[in-house]
Amino acid sequence: MTRTNKPLAELEATATRLRRHVVQMIARIRVGYLLQGLGAADIFAALYFDEMQHSPADPDWEGRDRLLLSAAHNTALLYATFAEAGAIPLDALETYTRDGSALEVNASERMGTLVEATCGSLGQGLSVAVGMALSLRRRQSASRVYVVLGDGELQEGQVWEAALCASGFGLDNLCLIVDRNYMQVDGHTDKVRVMDPIDEKFAAFGWKAVVLDGNNMGALVSAFDLARTTTGQPTVIVANTTPGAGVEFLAGQLAHVAYINADEAARALEVLEEVV
Repeated sequence: MTRTNKPLAELEATATRLRRHVVQMIARIRVGYLLQGLGAADIFAALYFDEMQHSPADPDWEGRDRLLLSAAHNTALLYATFAEAGAIPLDALETYTRDGSALEVNASERMGTLVEATCGSLGQGLSVAVGMALSLRRRQSASRVYVVLGDGELQEGQVWEAALCASGFGLDNLCLIVDRNYMQVDGHTDKVRVMDPIDEKFAAFGWKAVVLDGNNMGALVSAFDLARTTTGQPTVIVANTTPGAGVEFLAGQLAHVAYINADEAARALEVLEEVV
């Protein structure tokens, strides 16, 4: 499919449905990557349902844009996105993390070509994306490459080597989205390693850098428009997201792996039902 230019309200409703799927998937197993899934739902709604060119019925379509989830554990949201787009059946979400299911905790090649690359080791996604963007350019393809990176991954030196290569090659078909939720497995990112100002660091490396509210659909859509029309350099969107966004009693919690019981899940789903 081509870019849709959907109304913002429709994209926001899609993000809410993604959040509902995430809550339902994590509630079945009671613990998992809940807060970052809720936080990044607006990013995925804007990307997959408006910005990117892709064909859910034909994931191998040569003209598709590529999406890499470098923070490959945020799979409840990724699989919810695939299901909402019709690329996998909705009832497949019920198998999330079950033995034998392709819907593993870390997205892998077991999902087939829907998963462009296995990025289970954090910090590798941007390097893979640079290679893809180079290949597409050499084939004179109009396709673009998008990679969603967790902010904690910026502590990996490999990310900055890849960032230097991307700008050096002038890869304007590459767009990086940093999910800036200030959360990693050891807690608040600043207590592990202060990384700000992220945008200025990327700008110094030769990138077009944008900072925005990652839970503001209008800002996201505008930033993707800017990235698509930027020439001669890659674009990074530093998207400040709130863990647990969309569910007030979860919003702002910093738990890399969160527990949710049946009552909490029911409350969350009730809240999300009201905003649809």
